[in-house]
Amino acid sequence: MGYTGGKKINPTYHSLGNHTESLQIDFDPAQISYEQLLDIFWDSHNPTRGAWSAQYKAAVFAHNKVQTQLAEASKLRVASEKTGRWFNRNIKTEILPVETFYLAEDYHQKYLLQNSPRIWGDILEIYRDDMMGWVNSTAAARLNGYVGGYASVEQLAGEIDSLGLSPPAQEHLRQVAQRFR
Repeated sequence: MGYTGGKKINPTYHSLGNHTESLQIDFDPAQISYEQLLDIFWDSHNPTRGAWSAQYKAAVFAHNKVQTQLAEASKLRVASEKTGRWFNRNIKTEILPVETFYLAEDYHQKYLLQNSPRIWGDILEIYRDDMMGWVNSTAAARLNGYVGGYASVEQLAGEIDSLGLSPPAQEHLRQVAQRFR
């Protein structure tokens, strides 16, 4: 979680300038393609909703010319669909070049995970010697998604042992995942 797209140096949540709240995804193209990430993006928000502020605008911030071209092509595809929920509606999501990406304050990182005390305690224990390690942790990102209900019980079962949790935290996470079934 962070801020990009604006001119202010070192923005904060309470002094954002004209930046947009955003997230930056590091991905392995051998595991998932940029095009697949774009498909997830378009399916995860309403691209016809106009932004009421720069802080909350919907945008793809592309890192290079290839990403820009792919993002523009995916936007055109969404705009030209002849059926579906966005049919015949103006797509307002912007495609912009990424500028400097500033990490948001700690309390904005993995927000759902931080508000799950049983699991958050394990994360703090795991990263006690590297207190910012959890910000860039793939396992912490996965856990944040699970506590928010963004994955299936079956997905959790397939990877729970690799997430570094204690047995009590694993059991708690299983219970959380069951609630979203």
